[in-house]
Amino acid sequence: MKRIDKQSRIPLYLQLMDIILNKIENGDYAENEKLPSERELCEMFDLSRITVRQTFQELEREGHIYKQHGKGTFVAPKLYNQSLYKLYSFTEEMKKIGKIPTTKVLEFELVTADQRLAAKMGLSPMEEVYKVIRLRLANEEPLMYEVSYLPTKLFPGLTLHDLSQKPMYEVFNEKYNIGVNKATERFVATLIRKEEASFLGVPPNGPGMLIRRYAYFQNELIEYTTSIARGDKFNYMVELT
Repeated sequence: MKRIDKQSRIPLYLQLMDIILNKIENGDYAENEKLPSERELCEMFDLSRITVRQTFQELEREGHIYKQHGKGTFVAPKLYNQSLYKLYSFTEEMKKIGKIPTTKVLEFELVTADQRLAAKMGLSPMEEVYKVIRLRLANEEPLMYEVSYLPTKLFPGLTLHDLSQKPMYEVFNEKYNIGVNKATERFVATLIRKEEASFLGVPPNGPGMLIRRYAYFQNELIEYTTSIARGDKFNYMVELT
């Protein structure tokens, strides 16, 4: 076991962080495994309770561990890193990291756009749109709850069967010769509501990310989607130049 160097200029809590992170990366501490208590770590490394507590605070802040009241401290599941500097597809991003993506279509219906929705989508009030509610999963673990609105005039004859068999953008390409060449997304922190939580398998009012996506083909809006992403599963990255 790596030891703490009390003569080093590196703060003790950072040295302990490095030891714990190495154990997590090497698989010595598995996801959701309980870590040694503060008292046990104090004894193992001859450190003060304040030092160990500071280590835990930093690890929790960075999303490496989580605490359960009365039960202890555990290794947090790995986050899905999503880069936001280019167009991306949930399906393709999950495949890149070796996950098996699946989508469950929870609802598919034809609805009339009210004034508010029509304004968001650049439609006339009372125009018809498809409303599609989907659950996005990776390795059968639910990650995102999505509600999409699609103009029927662009996708005549779209069916539940279409969206149940293939990814939505693949259906757009193959059946309608329409592809997404531009998209904008807006992010805001949110609390996951009861209905969303039931599908995502998390407690209500837990942390989530609300994502509003506007997708375009040749400057025409073809999709407006609101997604609720689990706050304990995603890490979003923006590259600034």
